[in-house]
Amino acid sequence: MDFSNVTAMYTDTYANASNQAADRLQNKLNGADYAKATDDELMDACKQFEAYFIEQMFKEMVKTIPSESAGSGSMNSMMDYYKDQMIQGIAEEASNQNGGFGLAQMLYEQMRRNYGLDSVSAGTIVE
Repeated sequence: MDFSNVTAMYTDTYANASNQAADRLQNKLNGADYAKATDDELMDACKQFEAYFIEQMFKEMVKTIPSESAGSGSMNSMMDYYKDQMIQGIAEEASNQNGGFGLAQMLYEQMRRNYGLDSVSAGTIVE
């Protein structure tokens, strides 16, 4: 039985899904004028960036773990897809729990200064 078409389909699906987070963030940044953004919109963009950053960091960490690939090409592609989905979910949770890593808050304060918006007191987390 020839599984080459199935493997190609899963590989394409995996490639498309792995780029979705980057595309969403890029689209949000391209179409936005943050000089006129509300505090919530600004913080949302910063949290999305923090989640994307954490996701990429986790993916690089996973690459350091030795793995034994005993499955077929389509099975490995599906496992990679679900592993990436899991990592994305964990990264989103990590960025939303207890202020995340703090990167979103630092970006938020810097963007407010760059756009000349009201000053933000240090340590204030907007949620």
